[in-house]
Amino acid sequence: TLNGSNNLCLHVFGNEENGQAVVVGMLDNLGKGASGQAVQNLNLMLGVAEDTGLV
Repeated sequence: TLNGSNNLCLHVFGNEENGQAVVVGMLDNLGKGASGQAVQNLNLMLGVAEDTGLV
């Protein structure tokens, strides 16, 4: 489950007949605005726990 986590679940579905693919992403975005996502990305780039500084 993704509820209450910072995880992202991706699914890729392909159709060989027409050469198309559909990518579906699921996340729990409650309480996450652009600033929270920016802090999470900065944490990942700095190599610290991704939830550092997030409540």
